[in-house]
Amino acid sequence: MASSSRKKPARKSVRSRGLPIPRGFHTVTPSLAVVGGVAALEFYKAAFGAKELMRNTTPDGMLVHGRLRIGDSIVLLSDVFQGSDRVAPSTMEATTVTLHLYSTDVESLWNRAVAAGAKVTMPLADQYWGERYGHLQDPFGHHWSLSMRIPMSKATREMKQKEAMKAFSRGEHPARVSPDTDI
Repeated sequence: MASSSRKKPARKSVRSRGLPIPRGFHTVTPSLAVVGGVAALEFYKAAFGAKELMRNTTPDGMLVHGRLRIGDSIVLLSDVFQGSDRVAPSTMEATTVTLHLYSTDVESLWNRAVAAGAKVTMPLADQYWGERYGHLQDPFGHHWSLSMRIPMSKATREMKQKEAMKAFSRGEHPARVSPDTDI
């Protein structure tokens, strides 16, 4: 019997196709540790319009791996498991990271996130660097800043910067001096 000189082509892996980074990912991708992973997936969908891309859970419902798309970016998240070196900010009541979201309609995104349960930690206001900007904390302890670029005259920008620098020189954060006024 003659052997066939034709062989099936080898199945190409992502790496062999020249794609060392999976489609849809950027160079840096945040991976959030949370307590209540499935609830966190639902919160981010409600608050930021995230699209759920993946959900892997244990038999008892803990999130091993979740993947969301917010705008053009992917965010990973999982529950904290015993023996892991990851800690959820809600268990420490602190975090060293803020996730920043740019939006074309920051007011609507802000209102949506607050309605979903985010806590305002710095009111949304026009800032001296030319953005409408504010901070939120989600129910899982993660901090988010939301903003959009805005038109601002040079005189207004300079006045706002001067006010902000005065607050900093007094050891105050400009946005926390008076929550009722834009800085």
